[in-house]
Amino acid sequence: MRIVISLGGNALLHRGDRPDAHVQAENIDRVTTAVAGLALDHEIVVTHGNGPQIGLLAEESATDPALSAPYPLDLLGAQTQGMIGSLLVRALYDALPGPRRIASLVTHTLVRADDPAFGRPTKPVGRVYPREVAESLAREHGWHIAEDGGGWRRVVPSPSPERILETETVHQLLDSGALVVCAGGGGVPVTADRATGALTGVEAVVDKDLTAALLAEDLKADFLLVLTDVPCVYAGYGTHDPRPVLDATPEDLRRGGFPAGSMGPKAEAAARFVERTGALAAIGALDAAYEIVHGRSGTLVRRDLTVG
Repeated sequence: MRIVISLGGNALLHRGDRPDAHVQAENIDRVTTAVAGLALDHEIVVTHGNGPQIGLLAEESATDPALSAPYPLDLLGAQTQGMIGSLLVRALYDALPGPRRIASLVTHTLVRADDPAFGRPTKPVGRVYPREVAESLAREHGWHIAEDGGGWRRVVPSPSPERILETETVHQLLDSGALVVCAGGGGVPVTADRATGALTGVEAVVDKDLTAALLAEDLKADFLLVLTDVPCVYAGYGTHDPRPVLDATPEDLRRGGFPAGSMGPKAEAAARFVERTGALAAIGALDAAYEIVHGRSGTLVRRDLTVG
């Protein structure tokens, strides 16, 4: 079975963690345990978030006196793909029986220059701040900020992915027997000139779950596995009466009204993939990846629910 795994941005940096390199290296063990358990029997493509990492690099770049201007988000996204990809590849080589082919590929995601998302920043990146600190940083650097989980974070545009430019290369790597790490942080966002096709990076971070759904569709994957920090989707999440949703159709997920900055894109990604392919998707906790694929955990998403 061909499985595309979308790892949450908190897989390497949990909320409240110091953003140190050794912290991310230590957290990688949970990720590789989850992936390795599936890689023994299935073709695997791993995508990952980069919200904490790209936010850290952006803040460092904005305050670096050696720079005349901060590095743009597209280049910072490429840096995070390389860093996180390297951590994953090294850990997977240690976790999987050899010899194994494992490749990390920096990928680019085509977006529309006129996407309305450029005028409505919603994607949280970087650290969580008290409101006063976030407002001060926003004034200093021209950032947009929004509330996130009791604190405040920088938010950036998140245009919809139109095409992953390296999909055919990923196909070839899979056909050669490789486990592939790609499309990190949703891929480096680029637009294409209508006349020449020339690519230009843009100030945005594409949602990694929506990119994973598009990649899974293009790769003709059998399963899209969206891993996060909750065991399943909850109806009424954030209320006094959250209820676990163990089976859902795309329509069920879209009726859920999930927040745009957290479960919303995950639900939409699963819904799109299932609608367009008829294959299965699931949302659940990182540590339960094997159980989710085998129907023992998480929220399973399919076109029609079988009445038992």
